[in-house]
Amino acid sequence: MQSKKFYVNEHAVIDANVEIGEGTKIWHFTHVQSGAKIGKNCVLGQNVNVANNVKIGNFVKIQNNVSVYEGVTLEDYVFCGPSMVFTNILDPRSKYPQVGSKYYIKTLVKEGASLGANCTIVCGHTIGKHAFVGAGAVVTKDVPDYALVVGNPARIVGWVSEAGKKLEFDENGFAFCEKSGRKYYFDGEKVTDVTDD
Repeated sequence: MQSKKFYVNEHAVIDANVEIGEGTKIWHFTHVQSGAKIGKNCVLGQNVNVANNVKIGNFVKIQNNVSVYEGVTLEDYVFCGPSMVFTNILDPRSKYPQVGSKYYIKTLVKEGASLGANCTIVCGHTIGKHAFVGAGAVVTKDVPDYALVVGNPARIVGWVSEAGKKLEFDENGFAFCEKSGRKYYFDGEKVTDVTDD
């Protein structure tokens, strides 16, 4: 399956019926299972598992020791830190197995979100655009766009820009990120990008 359009290390395993985008790199001991679709310019580190039928967008970075289980979708520019964890069953029991996609509860990680090292994403939730999940956090509910969450269970402790910089809002609810060059508005509940308004 080696191609000049993407790189697969000789110690990786790529099953049949897999799509891999141009410029993507797949490193040692990684396994990509049948039906998976991986976008362009992604990096999958050592010992990554991409399960059947998983969809991964463009420019996604998955660090070492991460399993992306069936039912998980990663949009463009998602970052998965080392050894972070996804799940796809809420009540797993070895004695009462739930095998097959009809049992899996879906998780969506939206564009530009970062999932810190050793965090856990309990299935059935959406991680918002450009949200930042801190290292070791346990996500048990949806995370809004641009939210910074930490702890167990994860809770919002601030807001970040598209570039991941903490936002400081003025008395009118506006903040500017010099790194991204973008302007944001906080209405007391959610943050929106108002750069072009």
